[in-house]
Amino acid sequence: MKMQPLALAITLGVVAQQATAAGFIEDSKATLNLRNFYFSADNRESQDQLGNAAYNGQAKEWGQGFQLNFVSGYTQGTVGFGVDAIGLLGLKLDSGGRAGKAGIDRTPGALFPLETDGKAVDNYGKAGVTGKVRVSKTEARLGTLQPKLPVITFNDGRLLPQTFEGAQITSAEIDNLLLTAGQLDSTKTRSSTDDIDLRIGG
Repeated sequence: MKMQPLALAITLGVVAQQATAAGFIEDSKATLNLRNFYFSADNRESQDQLGNAAYNGQAKEWGQGFQLNFVSGYTQGTVGFGVDAIGLLGLKLDSGGRAGKAGIDRTPGALFPLETDGKAVDNYGKAGVTGKVRVSKTEARLGTLQPKLPVITFNDGRLLPQTFEGAQITSAEIDNLLLTAGQLDSTKTRSSTDDIDLRIGG
């Protein structure tokens, strides 16, 4: 059994026992963000192309995205426990064609995963949970992460943002110094629901 799911289960169990503690409920908040996204790319090499050939280099899609974020407070005590959650849903409003198929007007862009026949799916979703522990000015997080660091940043340039799975520790115990350490194991890219192991490009 992997240690990450076990540690997350222990954290969630402790939170469940202390959920009534002041701070966990009072400092919790939930937000719902809506994003309407239209994608259009024209990569034709010649403006003299006619008919379907004129569409082979074009990608056009339109979608509606929903992002629900829940952020809890921390339980009371020297060691505070909490849990965050994220839910993402993308709905196709318009698309056309099939990826890699000649003679089809338009090809799917970069907003949605593809069916086995190369067409964009009608909808897709993904979700994640993060357990967190805080001691003094140090916080540890385990589960779904969206890091914004000099070495890695989640991609939010399409309908739904990218998420990572892993662990991260941040500490501000020393004044004017923030220390961050962690390990990321996998990612769900911005237009996919599959967990992909991280690797060095090239």
